[in-house]
Amino acid sequence: MAMPSPDDADRRRAVAPVICYTTDALPPVDADRIARVRSDLRAVDHVRVPPRDAAAIRVPAGHVLRIACPDGAQVGDLNLFADGNLSERFYSGKTRALHGTHVDVGDRLWSGFPYLRPMATVIADSLDWYGTDAFGGRVHDVIGTRCDPYTAHLLGGGDYHHCCHSNLTRALADATGLSLPESEPYVHDVLNVFMCTGFTADEGRYFMKASPARAGDHLDLLAGIDLLAVLSACPGGDCGAEHSSDTAVCHALSMEVLRPADDVLRNWQTPEVSGYDGSHGR
Repeated sequence: MAMPSPDDADRRRAVAPVICYTTDALPPVDADRIARVRSDLRAVDHVRVPPRDAAAIRVPAGHVLRIACPDGAQVGDLNLFADGNLSERFYSGKTRALHGTHVDVGDRLWSGFPYLRPMATVIADSLDWYGTDAFGGRVHDVIGTRCDPYTAHLLGGGDYHHCCHSNLTRALADATGLSLPESEPYVHDVLNVFMCTGFTADEGRYFMKASPARAGDHLDLLAGIDLLAVLSACPGGDCGAEHSSDTAVCHALSMEVLRPADDVLRNWQTPEVSGYDGSHGR
């Protein structure tokens, strides 16, 4: 039963919102350095991510990770780790709190506690023309968690092994030599690359719609630290209908490592981990 509204309900609803985290104090993005990086890039590594599967690639600090749709619209679920330290991994929730529900050029992908430093910066996006559509949809979200076999079992029964969580687990195990049980706890909430999502206006429910990506579209991330990137080609394809499916049209994705000019790398400064002393009041 709905509770009665107080007499001052309209006044309470009219209170203006306050942005939780003002980002003026963040270190500014170095636009000149990004321009130098982008002016001279050479491919040094490449991996194909098969449909309904995942793959991993290592990206040295100062290099660019290019995630692309070589064949057609396809959503990818991305995990990032500090290479050599799986405990430092991408923190989608804090990235969302600092930059918003979807990332764009100039936004940074932050690692979790106790590190909290920019792992990578978005420096180019061939879908930046999309903006916000009439439904509130945008691309490259840090809202969704990743499709997984546990929720699929809960809602539909049965075991589905090619959802993004399982794909990422297998690829991380292959890249590190860990077992599947050892790898799975490190798999984390993702950057949904190329996915078009938002929240419904009436109930605030998470929605997806067909990705606007085309063959050749790409997202470029400048690695601030040495990275291990793990990417799943979602079994939902463009996620226009479902996201755990053996029937959706799916395409491969690609990850390419691009090396900038030597002078950029010679002067590279890796971001420091958080300066908090870790005492937590004790």
